Amino acid sequence: MNLRKLTLSLLLGFVILAGCNDDDDGFDAIPDRPRGEVYEEDIAEIEEFLRTHTYNYEDFDFENLYTNPSNDTFEVVFDTIIEGVNDDKDPLMDRPELLYKIVEDRGVDYKLYYLNVRQGDGNVVHFCDQAFVTYEGGLTTGYVFDSAVSPSGFNLITVGSEAGVVTGFQQGLIEFKTSTNYTDNGNGTISYHNHGIGVVFIPSGLGYFSQPLVGVASYSPLIFKFNVFERVIRDHDNDNIPSYLEDLNGDSDVFDDDTDGDFGPDFIDNDDDGDGYFTADEIELASYTEDETMTPFMSKEDAQNYFDTNALPNEIFKSIDDNNDGTFTLNTVIITDSDGDGTPDYLDKNTIPE
Repeated sequence: MNLRKLTLSLLLGFVILAGCNDDDDGFDAIPDRPRGEVYEEDIAEIEEFLRTHTYNYEDFDFENLYTNPSNDTFEVVFDTIIEGVNDDKDPLMDRPELLYKIVEDRGVDYKLYYLNVRQGDGNVVHFCDQAFVTYEGGLTTGYVFDSAVSPSGFNLITVGSEAGVVTGFQQGLIEFKTSTNYTDNGNGTISYHNHGIGVVFIPSGLGYFSQPLVGVASYSPLIFKFNVFERVIRDHDNDNIPSYLEDLNGDSDVFDDDTDGDFGPDFIDNDDDGDGYFTADEIELASYTEDETMTPFMSKEDAQNYFDTNALPNEIFKSIDDNNDGTFTLNTVIITDSDGDGTPDYLDKNTIPE
């Protein structure tokens, strides 16, 4: 998929750059333009688009976000504002759904606009999860360079930094939530309900920057429309600590958290504190197939609601399994702190598992 980063970060964070000498091909590589300079051009182009374009907001029921079934099939359609034709419509820039956040990257503070048509009523998508989405990637000219638009297909994308989507798309996606449930239509299609619906407007510095694609020139701002249906919480080292929780400093970068200083980031280190005991042995796992009234979970939503209501302060969500008998099992992780010093056992080399 074109939306995937063209330069892949290897799992251990080492990047091998295949360079060439000046005389290898008889020419010198053209250096990248200054990122700050390119950003000023990009944000001007994006804001001009937002001032001169509108979208079909009249087709969406904002008063009944999650109760009007027709909202589930809504797709954003842009239109150029033309005097005397549709100049009575709000430009994107004036819509209350248009929000922005500041994303710092390589010394530049980027203003990232995103259209929050509906945030979604399901689960949070973490910065290093995977997400099941439909999307369409295009330019301010209207040219579409990539899309995956079938919700019945398998459009599972990596939200995180390694071999995942571009930073701007990632930062837009994590502002939205998944669906609450779905309906199997019995004809090979699925209808999702109450999912996130949005658009993100990406300066090239948070996109492909100087690397061109077919039909997409270098330094082109990008526009991604998307629907977010489901998420998969990732655990890269299979230590039962979700990778998003191994971002200890909260900077949305799992590569710079290394508790034991062994040059292996925690998210790919199965002994985070370096005490000789596996992280998986310094936590507790729990599973639930029914609520406190002994009623089995008959849906993922039932299991999620039980966790949201009954989870312990140190208990975290892991996954929900389909038991293939009409019931579901909720799996969680309990973070233990045996000596009560405020540091979890798996990050405290002074505690030894029993």
